[in-house]
Amino acid sequence: MTDTVAIAPDIHLALAIQAEGLGKSFGSRKALDNVSFELPEQAFLSIFGHNGAGKTTLLRVLSTLARPSAGKVEVLGLDVREKPEELRSRIGLISHRSMLYPDLTAEENLLFTARMYGVQNPKARVSELLELVELTARRHDPVRGFSRGMTQRIAIARALVPDPALLFLDEPYSGLDPHAVEILDRLLERLRFGKNLVMISHDLNHGFALATHLLVLAQGKVALFTERDELDVRSFREFYRNSVGAGGI
Repeated sequence: MTDTVAIAPDIHLALAIQAEGLGKSFGSRKALDNVSFELPEQAFLSIFGHNGAGKTTLLRVLSTLARPSAGKVEVLGLDVREKPEELRSRIGLISHRSMLYPDLTAEENLLFTARMYGVQNPKARVSELLELVELTARRHDPVRGFSRGMTQRIAIARALVPDPALLFLDEPYSGLDPHAVEILDRLLERLRFGKNLVMISHDLNHGFALATHLLVLAQGKVALFTERDELDVRSFREFYRNSVGAGGI
């Protein structure tokens, strides 16, 4: 692999994420090795890399699901080690698991989450979110009968119930048909205004198009962190192919 490339963004006063020398080890294996970057607020970060590059581990550390082994990480100005509970109330996570109750309806799943978070006027919030994800007409249907795309949209609605300032998405497009991809694109386009988004992507073109910032991981290290506007998609693909390789993405 070539030397790490870092294209420094402009200095921002407010940061959504600040990682300094972040490391995460599992026994003798380093899943993350000296990862450092600063993501400004109101940004959309797309994360790329081979399977095993450390993408999901990074997301788990940033979302307080895993403790870092080394370094310092602040998310929304909060240290992930010192204030994980406070941070969890301000973030949302979409993972490979929907975290929905299959025998409950779409509305019941969202109402349960709203009451768990103590959301005021939960029925109004649930109606708002069902409209946002374009599933108002299916509000009374059990989610076990939903397609992969519909389930993903309800999972996103669930993560949005407490109105988080930052939303983490781990391969949200995985297994979606073209129509579901279009709907999710529209949804993320609406969410990017007023929120911070961090998404793991296996699609270079798609992840590039959505992002304001790009992060490439290779063997747990930062191979590239830059603002998207610093390069075009052809240059990005060429960098990825030459420095990281074409396999696994």
